[in-house]
Amino acid sequence: MRIHLGCELSYELPQPTPMIALLNVHHSHVGYLELPDLLVTVPAVPIESYRDSFGNWCCRLVGPEGRFTLRADGIIRDEGKPDPVEWSAVQHPVEELPPETLLYLLGSRYCETDRLSEEAWRLFSATSPGWPRVQAICDFVQRHVTFGYEHAVATRTAADTYAERRGVCRDYAHLAATFCRCMNIPARYCTGYVTDIGRPPPYAPMDFAAWIEVYLSGRWWVFDPRSNTPRIGRVLIARGRDAADVPLTHTFGPNTLVGFRVWAEEMPPP
Repeated sequence: MRIHLGCELSYELPQPTPMIALLNVHHSHVGYLELPDLLVTVPAVPIESYRDSFGNWCCRLVGPEGRFTLRADGIIRDEGKPDPVEWSAVQHPVEELPPETLLYLLGSRYCETDRLSEEAWRLFSATSPGWPRVQAICDFVQRHVTFGYEHAVATRTAADTYAERRGVCRDYAHLAATFCRCMNIPARYCTGYVTDIGRPPPYAPMDFAAWIEVYLSGRWWVFDPRSNTPRIGRVLIARGRDAADVPLTHTFGPNTLVGFRVWAEEMPPP
């Protein structure tokens, strides 16, 4: 399967403004790119690329005053299989977890384990450890939270989402990740593309998606509390503790987003 993916973000900048963009396919998927999704800008500016502390590919630049557009466009090959499911995947005791996973047991900007720990144990302590427990958490979050773009709030935390019972995909991911961490299951936040391949129409306008990865049976597994079903054509851009670590763009100055498009759709064979 071939997937055409990309995005275009346009800003009005009142002055030259430094920016960091995380808009390129994650390095773990680069080998599948048929056409690299190189970042281009209008007008053209110098771009410096680097890896952040989580291994994500970041582009550093200065946007000029006026209308400024970031664009990435590429083609990636995909096996066409849904996210894997393994009900026998086990939960590791904390003392046996690899050191690099321990960060994802801790609280973070949008995942307040201290505020939700007692509630997590009340809700999920009776569930079977491992995959069934994570699935129970995702089932609860999917039922508990009402989705709507009108509910998007940049500062909403997991505890806010639990109390308000509304949000967008990042809020679902934050709440599920927080509950997993409270139950001693490492969970990290992911952002990227998710296609509608294999799903019946009508389709909503395409957007970037957020989901989580949890550590069970010695590896990381995808869980998507928003759709709560395995999806085809999931392409990772970045991962971190929560959305604060992986904003699509981080802008160091005033700005107005005036244009936003995302595409991810199946292409015919070459």
